[in-house]
Amino acid sequence: MAQKKPFVLRLDEEMMKQLEKWAADEFRSINGQIEWILDQSLKKAGRRKKAASNEKDS
Repeated sequence: MAQKKPFVLRLDEEMMKQLEKWAADEFRSINGQIEWILDQSLKKAGRRKKAASNEKDS
């Protein structure tokens, strides 16, 4: 599994409340919800790269 890199994100209070509600509605943590939103945006823009395979060539 790929390591996750810590990242500080500053949001205004209203946006944070909206993200908290959305995450709760989807049964996700706020961090998980933000990751999901970013993943969906990258896919939509055609910029999401597939994860590197962990298999080694024989």
